[in-house]
Amino acid sequence: MERISEAVVGKVRVEAQSIIKEAEEKAHKEVEKAKQQQEAKLEEGKRKMLEEAEEEAARIMAQASIKARQELLRVKSDIIARIIEEAKRALSGIASDESHLLSLTREAMDGLGVDKGRIYVSPKDISSVQKLLKGDKELANKIVEVKEFNCTGGVIAEDMEGKYRIDNTYETRLEMLLPRLLPEISKELFEAL
Repeated sequence: MERISEAVVGKVRVEAQSIIKEAEEKAHKEVEKAKQQQEAKLEEGKRKMLEEAEEEAARIMAQASIKARQELLRVKSDIIARIIEEAKRALSGIASDESHLLSLTREAMDGLGVDKGRIYVSPKDISSVQKLLKGDKELANKIVEVKEFNCTGGVIAEDMEGKYRIDNTYETRLEMLLPRLLPEISKELFEAL
């Protein structure tokens, strides 16, 4: 009986060892599986963090690029504004050339298409215009009145009712030229940038 008992215990022991071994293998596989899942989660977390960091870096670079372009445009705009102001200041400092004043006056009066009208000129040009009108009777017959107008130079012609005006002042002519000149000025100044 001892032998039977030893045989049963031996058999149980072998089965127990087999069950333990199987459980250990299963546990080892579960641990490995858990490690792999943890590594996969870590890798996924790293990948997501890297993607987020790359997206953030791209966003920062885009914002910096936009700010740099805005600053460049602001500086260009300031330079052009200074050039325009200098042109206006230069125009205001120039005494009107009598031949230009005469041609601007004729052009404005002809543009009105009326027999009689009045003109407005800069206070500094009143005496020049009156002298021009004494020398040009045909033009003098069309102009009933010469009035002062605060401008840098040039002429504004108006019909007698004040309904129609032709603005031939330096400021207006400059404003009309600027849309055509600004692209050329920009190209000349900023082409290398």
